[in-house]
Amino acid sequence: MRNYAILRLLLAGFLLYFAWPLIPGAVTQLEAVFWGVWLIFLLLTVGSNLATLLQMTSPPVMEQQKAQRRQNA
Repeated sequence: MRNYAILRLLLAGFLLYFAWPLIPGAVTQLEAVFWGVWLIFLLLTVGSNLATLLQMTSPPVMEQQKAQRRQNA
């Protein structure tokens, strides 16, 4: 189940790689608010996946059921 957290972190990094050059180009207040909300969402995504990866929280329910099926089989 760690693979999913790693893949989500890689996807977040990939999206940040493409978005980073566009962020300083925000001219209007609406653009600045959009990028601010986008960066907050990115930080929440990275933080939650790091918490799952470091086993500070339990994995999502969908991933827990898969682990339980493997233990029962």
